[in-house]
Amino acid sequence: MPVTLDNKLVVALSSRALFDFEEENRVFEEMDDRAYMQLQSDRLDRPAPPGVAFTLAKKLLAFNADGVHRVEIVILSRNDPVSGLRVFRSAEENGLDLGRGVFTRGRAPYRFLDPLGAHLFLSANADDVRKALAAGFPAAQVFAHSHVDTERHADELRIAFDGDAVLFSDEAERIYQQDGLARFHAHERAHVARPLPPGPFKPLLEALQRLQGATGPSVPVRLRTALVTARSAPAHERAIRTLIDWGVSVDEAMFLGGLEKGPFLAEFEPDFFFDDQTGHCESASRAGPAGQVLSGVTNT
Repeated sequence: MPVTLDNKLVVALSSRALFDFEEENRVFEEMDDRAYMQLQSDRLDRPAPPGVAFTLAKKLLAFNADGVHRVEIVILSRNDPVSGLRVFRSAEENGLDLGRGVFTRGRAPYRFLDPLGAHLFLSANADDVRKALAAGFPAAQVFAHSHVDTERHADELRIAFDGDAVLFSDEAERIYQQDGLARFHAHERAHVARPLPPGPFKPLLEALQRLQGATGPSVPVRLRTALVTARSAPAHERAIRTLIDWGVSVDEAMFLGGLEKGPFLAEFEPDFFFDDQTGHCESASRAGPAGQVLSGVTNT
């Protein structure tokens, strides 16, 4: 029987998403790829510090602790293979069980998401994220300066999502952008019983809900999800009805009516937050790791 990743939650991470390679990346931008490769080679025995997606990866891998292979983390990177050595060594030093990686030395890596069957792709490269989303994969550009705390709530993985253009399509967001809040609320009242079309991150939420079923004393982490949206009453009802229609749920929901999201996320303490708008991601990044979903009307 061939090896397969079927029925696994597959998360693909770029090197700069998993580890803090911002200093090395500046060498690449200011000089060239050969200088970058040499620096990575020189630092081969120096573990890279945790990046934006480090805690997410570590806690997801904890769902394999009882010997059941539920989660696969794959490195999918524009790095060269030599630089990839440092990624794997850094992972080993940090206790991350990573066995698979694709290194393309500057070529767009998103095309490998399909054979991986990936449920999520996180990268610092905006173009790769856009192409992954266009190909139908949940993807986000990581905010490299996000606050990262690898020690908080070690027994719980917390993931938060925006609604429109992330979990849901940008259908309603387009009306808000074009016609204003009053027209948006009128539209949502009129269509309250019609589920919103799915957004790019519906498949990830569904995969995470399947992961929530992993319980028992040998699995040291639990999953908690939240919807954090600028919607407010009466537009909240259509969002909740949509989740019910999909047969999925979230543990917490925050309908903020345009309030800044960062202070609320600071209380939730997410291990990752996904939003389509730059301002919300900037605010969220002060509370925890954030990634921008480069889709929908606000990103065109």
